[in-house]
Amino acid sequence: MERVVYMSFFNSMNISATGLGAQRTRMDIHAQNLANVDTTRTADGGPYRRRAVIFEERTAGSSFAGALSGAIGQTVRGGGRGDRLSTSLSSSFHGSINRTFAGSGLPFRGIAGGDMGGAGVRVHSIQEDDSPGPRVFDPGHPDADVYGYVERPNVNTIAEMVNMISATRSYEANMTAMNMAQTMMQRTLELSGR
Repeated sequence: MERVVYMSFFNSMNISATGLGAQRTRMDIHAQNLANVDTTRTADGGPYRRRAVIFEERTAGSSFAGALSGAIGQTVRGGGRGDRLSTSLSSSFHGSINRTFAGSGLPFRGIAGGDMGGAGVRVHSIQEDDSPGPRVFDPGHPDADVYGYVERPNVNTIAEMVNMISATRSYEANMTAMNMAQTMMQRTLELSGR
């Protein structure tokens, strides 16, 4: 049996919400890097190491809605009337979508088997940058080695500021997408009420 996942109005808002959370985490890490630009001693010993956020695609099954949809789709089994109806609806839906977009030349294929593609973004990990920091001659510093050099954090202030601006712009773009989805829902409700 072929199972179809229909995107609801709320899916675009959920996807944008994952982007908001991810960019907020990214902003927090860049702020932490900037705050520790002069930290030459950490609990682990040595200077502070710059941290970076690694994102990954969030799959459709990783949300509660995706898990619920999968569970509902698996309960329709046994070749009964509901199974035939679901297969019939699935075939007609994919046929009409594929015909519509094939005629326009757009590379679109119906979504089947529960594979909706990405469902947003999530933070995979926060990793330390192992590149060495600059060594500065400062013999009076408490963390100076026997030659009078102090190893500084490997944080580049200009790069961190550029990354913070990028995170801010991505956050704003996700917020705009969420507001547009909300506007579309309101407009649909207004049209259906007439």
